[in-house]
Amino acid sequence: MTSHSPASTEPNSTLILWRISAVVWAVVIFYLSTAAFAEGTSQLLLTRALAFIHLTLSPPAFNKVHTAVRKLAHLAEYGMFSVLLYRSLPIQGRLGGRRQKVFVCVLLAAAYSLTDEFHQLFVAGRHASIRDCAVDSAGAALAMLLLVAYRRWVSYRQAAEGLA
Repeated sequence: MTSHSPASTEPNSTLILWRISAVVWAVVIFYLSTAAFAEGTSQLLLTRALAFIHLTLSPPAFNKVHTAVRKLAHLAEYGMFSVLLYRSLPIQGRLGGRRQKVFVCVLLAAAYSLTDEFHQLFVAGRHASIRDCAVDSAGAALAMLLLVAYRRWVSYRQAAEGLA
């Protein structure tokens, strides 16, 4: 079925492309959890970025900014992952609807985050953090909330235009 009405499923080829994208992003997340992206690397990158914009921070301020940047990266990478998961799953079928699909995507992203933190136990220069898992899960949930809000806004706009 190739119809794109809200109740239909996407064509299999489209779902396959989204699924490949989700798997590729999972691999990117896995790579970002290697020693190549340990704290020392992100500190160096942040130092260079700050130098590029001619900004100097005290060591305590730098540490706060560095922590914030790393946590925002967690939010963003798992937010993107949950959106890719959302796009890769059909609307109909076992999921039963969009709400269930959103819930499943957040759960899948949270579960992957747990496996990623477990992976970091075995990576030199990295450590597992349940706090990072919470940030990752929050990123996935936030992305799903934004997606749902956007879809509602689009539906509202379309309905309003239909009345005009």
